[in-house]
Amino acid sequence: MSTEEPISVLFVCLGNICRSPMAEAVFAHTVKKHNLQSKIPKIDSAGTASYHVGSAPDSRSVSTCKAHGVPVKHHARKVSKNDFEEFDYVLCMDESNLSDLKSIKPANSKAVLKLFGEFDPEGERIIEDPYYGGTQGFEHNFNQITRASEGLLKHLKLL
Repeated sequence: MSTEEPISVLFVCLGNICRSPMAEAVFAHTVKKHNLQSKIPKIDSAGTASYHVGSAPDSRSVSTCKAHGVPVKHHARKVSKNDFEEFDYVLCMDESNLSDLKSIKPANSKAVLKLFGEFDPEGERIIEDPYYGGTQGFEHNFNQITRASEGLLKHLKLL
């Protein structure tokens, strides 16, 4: 994929209230920080399950992002087959998400489907679900997602 064409990125987790809206917000913030909005104009997130459709992100995700100066504005939605046509990259948080996404990805889709953690320069491939834990899990996710966001931009040869 040429870096001359605008790139679109979708982040996916299970319920779209913790990890993927955090990834969407942090990546958008990172793109803006590097003035790359014209290169990556479309960034969104979704969940593989419909448990929380229409809900705001988990307050712990929002407060962790805000503590680092990252705004969060999202309402949960479920991923659809159409997302594989609309987005160049569909990046998920864990192996379960990856398996679910592989099962719905249309055969002719050109979207790159990967674990977002594959772009973490520290090699932490799985972004664990912090939902049932304390705030330290959200902070850990934030740091991991920040590293992977920079790593993705380097992979795309935009940094």
